[in-house]
Amino acid sequence: MNSTSAAGDWEELVTTALLGTDRRTPAGCAPGRDAPVALLDAAAVATVRRRAGLRPARAAGRPEPAVPDTRPALPVAAARRLVLLLTDRPGTGGGGRRGTSPDLMELLPQWLAAANARGFGAPVEVLPALLDAARGRTDLRPAALEFAGPRALWLARLNPDWRFALRATPGGGAALPDLDDPDQVRQLWQEGLFAERVALLAAIRAHRPSAARDLLVTTWATERAEDRLMFLDSLRTGLTAGDEPFLEQALADRSRNVRATAAELLSALPDSALAARMAVRATACVAVDRTREEPGLVVEAPHECDPGMERDGVIAKAPAGRGERSWWLGQLVEATPLGTWERRLGGRTPGDIVALPVADDWRSELHAAWCRAAVRQRNAAWSRALLGSPSAPEAGGPGAVSLAERAKLLGTLRGDERAEWVAGFIAAQGLSEAFQLLGVCAVPWAAPLGRAVVDALNIARDAGSYPWSFSGVMGLAERCLDPAEAGRLDGLLAVPDESEDAAPGAGGYWAEAFQRLVTTLRLRAAMARELAGP
Repeated sequence: MNSTSAAGDWEELVTTALLGTDRRTPAGCAPGRDAPVALLDAAAVATVRRRAGLRPARAAGRPEPAVPDTRPALPVAAARRLVLLLTDRPGTGGGGRRGTSPDLMELLPQWLAAANARGFGAPVEVLPALLDAARGRTDLRPAALEFAGPRALWLARLNPDWRFALRATPGGGAALPDLDDPDQVRQLWQEGLFAERVALLAAIRAHRPSAARDLLVTTWATERAEDRLMFLDSLRTGLTAGDEPFLEQALADRSRNVRATAAELLSALPDSALAARMAVRATACVAVDRTREEPGLVVEAPHECDPGMERDGVIAKAPAGRGERSWWLGQLVEATPLGTWERRLGGRTPGDIVALPVADDWRSELHAAWCRAAVRQRNAAWSRALLGSPSAPEAGGPGAVSLAERAKLLGTLRGDERAEWVAGFIAAQGLSEAFQLLGVCAVPWAAPLGRAVVDALNIARDAGSYPWSFSGVMGLAERCLDPAEAGRLDGLLAVPDESEDAAPGAGGYWAEAFQRLVTTLRLRAAMARELAGP
């Protein structure tokens, strides 16, 4: 029997079974009580034929062995801890009550970061569970794949569920050529897949910035617009004045997105010609008002967006709800080197400039643009001025207009200074607006910041506040508070007396939350000792 007729007979049997033997009789069988038995007999015979009719195929070749992982093995206690972290499945209690047990899966990212910092390799037996965990959590993937090492890519090629590891690795895990071999580099650049070319350009840029730029120039004119944008973005690493001629050329690109990215990169070079052009335009719009007894700033926003402005990256069409003139002004100011204002405005310091009153309600627009410039240019002096004192009565300081902007400004400061500012903010403003700011502070939190958070939580507890309102901050504290602070929290473990106006049951919830915090801190301390080894 050939395969075509066998397939047809099987389909005929399936159709008969679906319709029923009272409506359709199997071939060669009379209608009646014997028809269902005849159908099953025919299906059994067809099944045997189908199975026996398979032609033996050539055995697939064995996969090549995985690349050896030469990193040192984990200490035994740390390996046991990793298994516990990977197998933890927190329960889902009613009403969102978490109890006093630590959330081990939330400690896994911190454990992985510590293991990677010490250069340990992953035990082979945990790789499937580690990849499964990373599959479900994108935030876990970079650290998990670094810890898993080359064997993760080997496994990902064998299991479709783990293909994300190939996508997350530049070049899909493919080996890069010897960067000292120009022929191999040129061949991969001209013939490789897009991901491989991105990985190659990034690798060269990290070690030889000018060589990466020169390689990009060789094919720039023939690249697709979306590829040009990705390649151009790789120049953020190691950006120098040597990139300026190429970026100036990219300002005339056919793609608006490419032009905008080139303009952004040029504005990050304070001595570039574009930065100078933007400074001329911006300073023509902002000046010191000398007609008043007290100095202040007067603003005259642009009346048009001319072709030169558009070529330098200014987007002419304002978003819905924004005035065109304020939209253009903001783009000019954020692209202007901040040192320009100190020279233009009478040698004043950033703090003096930010403190100047601004006429005609332009203050918010001007300060918001300075915030973006300070973040783009990584200018700590201007960030300090725009943040202002954390205890200032106007939340957000004199310049920042949102929590997101404050968080970005804090990111330009040193870690200790960042923690000190946020600690002062919490002491003055409480925890209600501090969650986003805490997210930019280094882990573990510095002692002043940790004390400020614990004190604020204690104040909220004593006030009878709803503990669920602070669950996000409590979760951050579990992951970020210095484990050495655990001893200071023992006095907070008892269930507090509840006042008449307190939330019902709040005292018990607060006691559970602090118990979980202390337990988690001590667990983190144990994890650090285990990774340190005997």
